[in-house]
Amino acid sequence: MAKQNVAEQFIDILVRAGVRRMYGVVGDSLNPVVDAIRRTGGIEWIQVRHEETAAFAAGAEAQITGSLAACAGSCGPGNLHLINGLYDAHRSMAPVLALASHIPSSEIGLGYFQETHPDRLFTECSHYSELISNPRQMPRVLQSAIQHAIGRGGVGVVSLPGDIASLPAPEQSAEQALVTARPTVRPGDGEIDKLVRLIDEADRVTLFCGSGTAGAHAEVMEFAGRVKAPIGHALRGKEWIQYDNS
Repeated sequence: MAKQNVAEQFIDILVRAGVRRMYGVVGDSLNPVVDAIRRTGGIEWIQVRHEETAAFAAGAEAQITGSLAACAGSCGPGNLHLINGLYDAHRSMAPVLALASHIPSSEIGLGYFQETHPDRLFTECSHYSELISNPRQMPRVLQSAIQHAIGRGGVGVVSLPGDIASLPAPEQSAEQALVTARPTVRPGDGEIDKLVRLIDEADRVTLFCGSGTAGAHAEVMEFAGRVKAPIGHALRGKEWIQYDNS
């Protein structure tokens, strides 16, 4: 069996995390990754006209499916174009993994052609943004980015120099268990009992619902009917509460 390179290992981890498409524009520093997708089953490269479209498409897929989606941009202006779509995905709590391809690792910090620092640029629109500078880092950094994107709902960014992506992957690199679904969180019994008492003792009740009501439209409507409460919603709660609200 041929030895994997870092790009192939990267794509294998994405496939195991449930990613079925990666949106982007092919560029030189991304070539090892795009080639790895070409030779890997279960994942498809979706070529777009502009990287901004790639980020918005990944965010839309993540919101529609509830699963991790991915996008990519080449070094310099390529990955910079992702930023609008990543802000949108992050604020919408859509689980998106963004690959920001980077200039050759030996040239970082030396004013190389089209040099940027994507690991710094995306910190405000992500839960996690890190640079891979050694092949042994790759599995753990990528898995951390995936865990942040899925577990916290939002964007995880991995910056990967093209030359590092082409290097052989280490045979015994450390890997963590993959997080592929966001955990269910509920209030403690004491908090629920306190809320029940407040509702029972109140003369009038109004419900103000946010994105925490995702997937619970029927339950919220039934509860509102029982306590005869009108319902308001936060901006991010509109898609979960407003529809079919009689």
